[in-house]
This record gives sequence, structure tokens and C-alpha cells, in this order.
Amino acid sequence: MVLVRWAERRGEPDLSRFPRRTTSRANRLAVLDSVRAQDNLCVSSKVADLGRSRKEAELTMQGSKQILAVHIRWMIRRDMPEVLGIEDQSFEFPWCEEDFIRCLRQRNCIGMVAEHDERVVGFMIYELHKSRLHVLNFAVHPDFCKRGVGVQMIDKLIGKLSRQRRTRILLEVRETNLEAQLFFREAGFRAISVLRDFYDDTTEDAYLMQYVCRETEVFAPVNRITRMAG
Repeated sequence: MVLVRWAERRGEPDLSRFPRRTTSRANRLAVLDSVRAQDNLCVSSKVADLGRSRKEAELTMQGSKQILAVHIRWMIRRDMPEVLGIEDQSFEFPWCEEDFIRCLRQRNCIGMVAEHDERVVGFMIYELHKSRLHVLNFAVHPDFCKRGVGVQMIDKLIGKLSRQRRTRILLEVRETNLEAQLFFREAGFRAISVLRDFYDDTTEDAYLMQYVCRETEVFAPVNRITRMAG
């Protein structure tokens, strides 16, 4: 993670480093123009909703499935086979290993996994920007859906916000992915823009969704080293 190609130094995200099949460069540039008012945001991402709503997570049982307590930590190289397995089962056009590596080599890109009984059951990739977090990839293993894994990962992200620095989380969701839209809405996200013809593989639009740190949220002081470790 030492490759210095952080395009935010120039005031724009580096659009060339993301998987080409997800969004064409022409579309990415068009999106950049359309949402420049949203802090010059435009990076390719995809999100799979494979968790549950915050309200559902407060329950101790949903049907026959109990909530699964997970440990969320930094992603390491040996996690890649399990991450790729989840990716392949979650997306019609999955990232390959090189896509993950190329993304994670960026110094402002973070990978985290949700682990249960020494097994990776979910993961997320996100970017750190001056005033926001941007989720690029988010998925939970199909065998562990609707057991609170997704909610715990979202809570981890929300815990990284502060009113003094990073105040919001952004992500894109396909217009046909109703489950993801409902999941993130329950978690406090709201659609703020429609990104036309966002994807290469279909003519689908995407919804740009945002979570904003609320004034009533008070985050207790956290040891910086502990937070960096996940």
C-alpha cells in the first residue's frame, strides 16, 4: 500500500485504476461532472446487500437464523481466496484478484473483513477522503445473509465518522437492486442522485446514496492505533 497515485492531491479521483468492466471511462467522467457538487465524487463501486437492517439487527432471532457475532478487522493477503469466493457468489460481474490488489495498493483504500470462527463471512472495500468515506465493494457470504453481518460492517464504518473530519459515507447501488436500497435506507442512507448509464455491463442507472453523521451522534474517544487496526 505504498503506491503514490492518490489523485485527490490534484483535486479529482483517479478514475483509471478501477476495474474497466464496471464503468467505462466516458461514463465515469460524465458521472464526475454530474456530481461535482457532491465534493467532486466519482469512483466506480458496487455494493451487494447481503446483511440486514439496523432495526432487524436489534432482534436476537429472525426466523430460524440467529444473529452472528463477527470480528471486523483489516483484510490481509491470506484472506483473498475467501474474499474472492464471496465476490464470485455475490456479483454477476465479479472483481478478479488483480482488481482487488490494484485497488488496495492505493494508499487511501482500505479493505476489511468480517470474521466468524476463523472464517471470512463478509468484506468491504472503501476509500478514505478528506471529508467522507466511499464504499467501493461490500458483500456477505450467501450462507450468512440476514444474520446481522452487514449491519455490523456498516456500524463499523459509521463509527469512523466524526463531525470534525469525515462526516458522511457514500456508495452506489444499482437501480434494480431493491434489497440493497432497502438495506442501506434502514441503516440511515438516503439516495441523493441518479447516475445515468453508470455501468458498462448493462444500461442500468445507479443511485448515489449517502449517510450523514447526525448531530445527535456522539462518538467516544478512541485510541488511534486501536481504530487503525480495525
